[in-house]
Amino acid sequence: MANNQGPQGPQGTNDPAGSTQMFRAFVDEAPQTRPAAPAASSGPRVGLIVGIVAAVIVVAAVAWLALG
Repeated sequence: MANNQGPQGPQGTNDPAGSTQMFRAFVDEAPQTRPAAPAASSGPRVGLIVGIVAAVIVVAAVAWLALG
């Protein structure tokens, strides 16, 4: 089987699209530090719990009316 992929690695080959250079710049880039996340508030969790409780009450009421 013929090897028609050309030379591999940094032998001075010209990459017309520049994708190799862009990839190397991305890989060699220093990792960016992320700012610390703020403390999670309980707002969304409380709303979710209230919504689930309300849905259970509505289903129970509909079942009670249908079976009663």
